[in-house]
Amino acid sequence: MRVAPLLLVTATVFAVTIALLPHPPHVMGNAPDKIQHMTAFGTITILYCAAFPRQSLLRIGERLSFLGALIEVFQSIPALHRDCDVMDWIADTAVIVGVLLVVRIVRGRRGATP
Repeated sequence: MRVAPLLLVTATVFAVTIALLPHPPHVMGNAPDKIQHMTAFGTITILYCAAFPRQSLLRIGERLSFLGALIEVFQSIPALHRDCDVMDWIADTAVIVGVLLVVRIVRGRRGATP
């Protein structure tokens, strides 16, 4: 059994859970919010690429960016006591694109299809 899909699911569930808790624990100490977003989505992007190496990078980016947007929409629910911030989604998407560009370069050097 491959480990990457399991790690992907675990990291995604963890990130979404932390994002939707009304009072999340400080997982990364006092790291700024954008750094936490970028760390989570960078990690999830790497794991997605490892778990599904034949998946289109554009499709991976689209799905993960949508996940980031969906989290922000859910954070606008008053009962969660969270803040919906479009800049968080932009930070998520920026790191997703950055990681996917690196993956494309690495795959290109290996002769793999992106």
